[in-house]
Amino acid sequence: MNRALTLWERVPLWAVDTGLVVLAALDAWINLSNLPSSSTPEAWVCAAIGSVGLFLRRRFPLAVFLLCLPLTPYFSVAVAPIVALYTLAASIRSRPLLFTCFLLNIAAANFVNPFEEFSLFDASLREFSIRFGYTLAITVAPIVCGQLVQTRRDLAHQLEEVKEAREHERALHAQAVLARERAQLAREMHDVVSHQVSLIAVQAGALQMAGKDPDVRDAARTIRTLSAETLDELRHMVALLRASGGKTTELTPQPTLSDLRELIANSGIETTLTGELPPSIDTTAQRAVYRTVQEALTNVRKHAPGARVDVCLQHDAHHFRVTVTNTAPTRPAVALPSARHGLIGLRERAELLEGTLTAEPTPDGGYEIELRVPARSD
Repeated sequence: MNRALTLWERVPLWAVDTGLVVLAALDAWINLSNLPSSSTPEAWVCAAIGSVGLFLRRRFPLAVFLLCLPLTPYFSVAVAPIVALYTLAASIRSRPLLFTCFLLNIAAANFVNPFEEFSLFDASLREFSIRFGYTLAITVAPIVCGQLVQTRRDLAHQLEEVKEAREHERALHAQAVLARERAQLAREMHDVVSHQVSLIAVQAGALQMAGKDPDVRDAARTIRTLSAETLDELRHMVALLRASGGKTTELTPQPTLSDLRELIANSGIETTLTGELPPSIDTTAQRAVYRTVQEALTNVRKHAPGARVDVCLQHDAHHFRVTVTNTAPTRPAVALPSARHGLIGLRERAELLEGTLTAEPTPDGGYEIELRVPARSD
């Protein structure tokens, strides 16, 4: 049935309308010619107007129905009234108006009598029942069919809307996943690369100042310049990749608490580590602690040369906390490019763990970063 409907929908509308007009005119000509009592100019005029009016049924369904209504009492002339009523039922949305047209059609068929030899009021109960039943059938059938076609059209339209909504939802989901991956990649690039390159730049600067061989100082200067350019390019790359994100598949390999002492030892900064955290906390939290200490040490190298750093690890039954505090700088800061996304990334990590991150200066001219996260075990 669906295939038949599809083939029918492929037929041009003008061809359908022309065929219906020809069929209605042929129906009127055959039936009115066989009824001498109805062969009056009024009957032929009504038949002509109703048949030709079917050309306008799609644009003016109510007007065409009214034009075909005078043909309803001629029971044998059925094509034009049925087509007009079907088109009206398939087009209009007003149920009260459709019900009114239904009553008009019933009234015109049963109480308007073009035949002098027949009177409905003089007819027997059997004749009235037959006439009324036929009228009801040819009135209800096109209305029901029209309403079914209208409902099918509405359901098809709603199905298309649902399909478009699902496609849009899938596109948004794909964009959200991509945004989270880009955010994760941006954070990892900043945390890992920025830390290592800034360390190279600081060491190269120290070598440049302490070196006695001109070639060594030139090489150190070149390394420091390249490191600064690398950090600048990294800043642009992180800005390009950065987007709001959530939990996603982490990149590997990932650092844990066991790597914290090695990080501090290789930082080139006088650092004191006190306290410890249980190794049972989940790996995401361990990574957050590592990245917090790493970012703090990177900021000390950039903005507080010569400062000492205290890293304090604490925990209780409900929370664990890491605090990184540095003293005031003792040397001028090295001018290095900064993406200014480090603390933002740390705050995002803390929010993902339902924790908090605070970063503020200390009264003695130093700086303190504190990460506080609810305790969870793997």
